[in-house]
Formats: sequence, structure tokens, C-alpha cells
Amino acid sequence: MTEAKKTATKAVKTTKKAAPATKKAASDIKLNDAIYATGKRKDSVARVYLKAGKGNIIVNDKPIAEYFRRPVLQMIIAQPFGVTKREGAYDVFAIVMGGGLSGQAGAVKHGISKALEKAEPELRKALKAAGFLTRDSRVVERKHFGHHKARRSTQFSKR
Repeated sequence: MTEAKKTATKAVKTTKKAAPATKKAASDIKLNDAIYATGKRKDSVARVYLKAGKGNIIVNDKPIAEYFRRPVLQMIIAQPFGVTKREGAYDVFAIVMGGGLSGQAGAVKHGISKALEKAEPELRKALKAAGFLTRDSRVVERKHFGHHKARRSTQFSKR
């Protein structure tokens, strides 16, 4: 390589800079007076902040329709508000990690239910009857030694 090419490539490498973050994270929004609850399902954990508002649901800094694209998952998350007849009464900010989308939706539903109970203790009876305050603790069973999967054994050979 010639010296001109070397200096040109060095100049290109040094001019690249990281773009400043302009998005507002859920932690940046004033959540000091919000009600906090943790929801769990399978391997998913959701940190849910409930605040009086217009019914906006934000999951991992995205609107619910953008993060959970399947209508079934959106319906699962809205269930606690339907049972308690509180549609549009609260804004929800959730931070979810672990598991798949179905488990994450269940974790957000569990967190919303626990937060609603903290906000209005008289809603406990309706939420408990619907089964929303119970954690779904089913997780994938571990693989066992000498097996292909958790329970799948090797093929039997007579001879």
C-alpha cells in the first residue's frame, strides 16, 4: 500500500463517531409517582410501572402494537383492565427480558395485575378470581445425562 492510501484509510477510520442517543427510555420518563410491580411467566420477567393516564401501553420503549404484533398477545396484556373495567384509566410502562414473546406477554399481564392490586386493593377479588395474580411457574425441564433431551431416551436395540 502506498502512504497516501494508508493515511486516507486512517482518516476514514478516525472520522466515524457514535451517533448520540435521542430516544427517551422508559427510565427517563418521570416514574417517581408510578406504582411498580414485577410480573413473571416461564423465563420472562417484566418490570411494570403503572401510572394514571389515557391507556397507553409501552413495552421496551415501543408501543404495544409494535412490540407485540400478534393481536392475541395484545389481548392477553389488556385482560386485567377488562376484568376490572379500567380500560383507559392507566398508562403502562414495561421493561421485559427473557423468554419468548408469549412468556413476555404473560409476564406483563401478571405485572399489570399486581400493580392494579397495589393501586386499588378492592380489585384483588376480581383479579384473583380470574387467576391473574398467580404466577405461571412452568419452565423448560433440564436435559438429563444419557438422554437426547429432557425425557427422550436413546433408541432401544434388542441386539
